[in-house]
Amino acid sequence: MIIPPYELRHKIHENPELSLEEYQTTELLEKTIKEAATFYNVDINVYKPLKTGLIVEYNGGSGEEYLLFRADIDALNIKEKTKVDFKSKNEYMHACGHDVHTAILYGFFLNVIKNKVNKNIVFLFQPAEESKGGAQRVIESGILDKYNIKAAFALHVNDEFPVGTIASTRGTLFASALEFFVDFEGVSSHLAFPHQSKNALNALRIFLDVLDKLPKNPMEPFVIGVGKVNAGSAINILPGNSHVEGSIRGVNSENNLKYFEDMRNVLSGIKIMTGVDYLLGKGSFYPEVTNDSLLYDKFIPKLSKTFTFIDCGLKMTGEDFGFISKKYPSLMCWLGSSKGEHHGLHNPEFLPPDEVIDVGIQVFETFLD
Repeated sequence: MIIPPYELRHKIHENPELSLEEYQTTELLEKTIKEAATFYNVDINVYKPLKTGLIVEYNGGSGEEYLLFRADIDALNIKEKTKVDFKSKNEYMHACGHDVHTAILYGFFLNVIKNKVNKNIVFLFQPAEESKGGAQRVIESGILDKYNIKAAFALHVNDEFPVGTIASTRGTLFASALEFFVDFEGVSSHLAFPHQSKNALNALRIFLDVLDKLPKNPMEPFVIGVGKVNAGSAINILPGNSHVEGSIRGVNSENNLKYFEDMRNVLSGIKIMTGVDYLLGKGSFYPEVTNDSLLYDKFIPKLSKTFTFIDCGLKMTGEDFGFISKKYPSLMCWLGSSKGEHHGLHNPEFLPPDEVIDVGIQVFETFLD
C-alpha cells in the first residue's frame, strides 16, 4: 500500500528531528519510496551520501541531462503550540514547513513514477538546512558530480502569501546568512570589589552597542540580529564569562564576510578598553539564493497562468539552497500557505494546510516542461 503525501506529512510532523539527526525521517522515506517504486514497477537508485537524508535517481529520459528537485527534511528546536491531531510528539517542531516540502517532493515523485515521466530526475531529500549546511555537505560528498544537472528547483512555504500564490523574483531571492558566536573571557569578582574583575558582561554590552553603529551601505539591504545572550552565575558576582550568538544577513556573501571582519576589529578594541579577551567564531554560512534568469523567464510566465504570482523581491531569509544555486542554474519560489492566518516561519503555531502540498506538486510538475 502506498502512503499518500498527506499521511507522510503527518508522520513526519509528528516525529520531527533536528539537523543531521533525521534518522527516523530518512528511514521512513527510504522505505516508502522503495515500496512505491516496487508497486509501479519502476527502477530507481537510492543513495545516502550522508548519515541522514537520501537521493533518489530516476532515469526516464533518453539523454544524459538531469533535473534536480530538492526538499529539506529537518526540524527546529521549538515546542509546538498547535492543536492538530498530528502535532509533534517530542520537544521539536517542523516550524519552517520542511514536513510540507518533503511531502511535496514525495508526491511529485509518486506522479513521476506512476506516469513514467520521460525525464531524468534527481530527487534530493536533504538534511540539515536549518543548521550545519546540509546542502554544502551533499555537494562536498561528490554524489551530485555523477549527474549532468541542467537545472535545480526548490520551494518554501510561507504564510505571508495566500494559498495558491507563488512568489519569487529575478536574481537574488534570499540573502546570504552568516551565523556568528562570541565568547568573552574576563575575570569574575564579588560585585563589592569591581576593581578586581574584568567584567565580561560589560564587554558584551559594549559589543552590542557598537554593532548597530558599524557603517553600512544604506542602498543595500542588510540585517544583523542577536538571538541569544548569556552571562553570569550569581546575583552578587560580576561575570567573568559571557556569550552572544547572532546572524548577519546581506545581499551577498562578500558583504557578510567584510562585516564579520569589522566585528573582529571592534572586539580587539573592546579588549584594549576592558581587558576582556574574546573568541569570535563562525557558524553556518549560507550563500545567497540566486534565481537563474533563463529559468525565471521560462517558468514564471507559465506559473502565472495557473497561480497568482507575486514578484516579492529580495527577502532576508537564509537558505542553504544557495549552495545549490551557486553550482547549478536554479529557480526557487515561495509557496503561499495562508488561509487568513499569519504566524510567520519559526513560530510554534506555524502550520501550513495540507492542501499546499497539492499546489507544490503542481508547481514542480510545471518545471518538467
